[in-house]
Amino acid sequence: MVLYSPGRTTTYPNTPPEKGIRYHYLGGGNEVGNVGCVFEDSKGTKMLLDYGLAPTDPPKYPNEAPPIKDAVITHSHIDHLGMAPWLCANHRTNLHGTELTSEISRMMWNDCYKVSRIEGYPLAWDKRDIDEAMSYWNTHKFDEKWHKNNWNLQLKKAGHIPGAAMLNVETDTHKLLFTGDFDTRDSPLTSGAKPIKTDVLFVEGTYGGRDHPPKEETIEKFISKLIEINERGGTALIPSFANGRTQDLVMTLHKYLPDFDVHVDGMGKHIAKLQLNHPESLRDPNALESAWKWCKKVSSKSDRKKALNADCIVSTSGMLDGGPSIWYLNRLRDNIKNSILLTGYQAKGSGGRMLLDKGKIPIWGNNENIELEINQFSFSTHAGHSEIINFAKDCEAETVVIYHSDSTNARPELAKDLESNGHIVHTPENGISEYIE
Repeated sequence: MVLYSPGRTTTYPNTPPEKGIRYHYLGGGNEVGNVGCVFEDSKGTKMLLDYGLAPTDPPKYPNEAPPIKDAVITHSHIDHLGMAPWLCANHRTNLHGTELTSEISRMMWNDCYKVSRIEGYPLAWDKRDIDEAMSYWNTHKFDEKWHKNNWNLQLKKAGHIPGAAMLNVETDTHKLLFTGDFDTRDSPLTSGAKPIKTDVLFVEGTYGGRDHPPKEETIEKFISKLIEINERGGTALIPSFANGRTQDLVMTLHKYLPDFDVHVDGMGKHIAKLQLNHPESLRDPNALESAWKWCKKVSSKSDRKKALNADCIVSTSGMLDGGPSIWYLNRLRDNIKNSILLTGYQAKGSGGRMLLDKGKIPIWGNNENIELEINQFSFSTHAGHSEIINFAKDCEAETVVIYHSDSTNARPELAKDLESNGHIVHTPENGISEYIE
C-alpha cells in the first residue's frame, strides 16, 4: 500500500539551507519517472517541480512531499502529475502550469484512477480529490513573468508534447532552468525547446548515452511497412499513447499516406480537441486540424467493427495495457496478414513488453500467443544524447543536474560528456538533499 501520513513521514529538512539553493528529489532523481523535486533558498522560499507516479507494474511512487504552497507541473504525463491530487487534498498546494496542461490533467487523473482499480494497485488519493485538485490550478502563458516571494519565474516551451513547459527561475543568487521532459527537435505537433542562458540547468536525461536515428529515416521505414501491410491485404494496429503520440502519428499518416483509411480510437480523440483549442501550444494548428478532420474517429460499437477493415487503426493504450487496442488485437490476431506497429516505450511489466519478449499478451485474463508480425519504431519526443549535450552548452550552464535518467546506463555516459565540456555535473539520488552555493 501507498501509506503517507501528511507532514509526518516526509524526510525533507525542516529548515532552509544556510546559503545558496538546496534541491531534494522525492522521485526521479536517479530513475526515469515519478518525478518530484523540492528546491529552496536561504530565505525559505521553496517550490516543488512535478509530482508524478511511474505507471510500471507495480507502479513507482515518489517519497512524500513536505507541506508546500506551490508546485509547478511541467506537463500532463502521469509520471509528472500523477500524485498532484494528493498534494492538493493534503497540503492545499497551488498547481502552476500552462492552461492546456491543466485542462488535460483531469482526463489523465481519471484514467490513472480507472487503471488503478482495474490493475488492483493502490493510490494515495481518491477520485473525489480530482475535483479539489482542479480548483487549485493557476495557469500561466508561455513567456509570461510571475512571482513567488523573491523569485521571478517563467514557463518556456519544452517541445515534448503540446503545453509542456520548462521552468525558468531567477532567485537572489542563481538563475535556474528545469527542462521537464523536453526535446530540441521539432515534431509534427510542437516546436523544439530553445536554450536559455542559466547558471544551473536541471536536465532530464532519459536518452543519455543514446542518439535517436534521423526522424526522416524512422518515418520512411514506418510508412514503407504500412504500405507493405496494406498491399498484402492486412490491417495495421498502431497502439499509441493518447497524449501527444496519437496526434503526431495521425498528422504523419495524413501527410505521407493521404489515401489510407485511418481510424482513431481511445482517449487521444478527446486530447486532440483540447489541443486544437490551444493553438499557441502547437507548431502548426492548421496541420493538426486538417489531419483530424481527415481521419475517422471511432465513437460507437459499430464504428469499432468498421475499423477492423481499415488500412490502419491508431488506438490507446500505447503499451497494450487495456484500452481499445486490446479489443482490436483480440479480433485481428487470427489473420497473419495483419500487423502490430509499436511506436513508443514499452515499460517493464506492460502488455507491450510481454509481447516483445515472449510473443504473448494478457487478453481478458489469459496469456494469449500472438502470431502476428510485430514491428517497433522510435517516435520519441525526448531529447537524445547529442541534443542534451548541445543544449547544456548553448545554455552556458556552469552546473548541470541530471535527473529523470537511468543511473546505471544513461546517466554515466551523459555525465562524462557534460564534464568534458566543462560543466560541473550533479547526479542526485532520491531522498538526499544537495546544495548549490
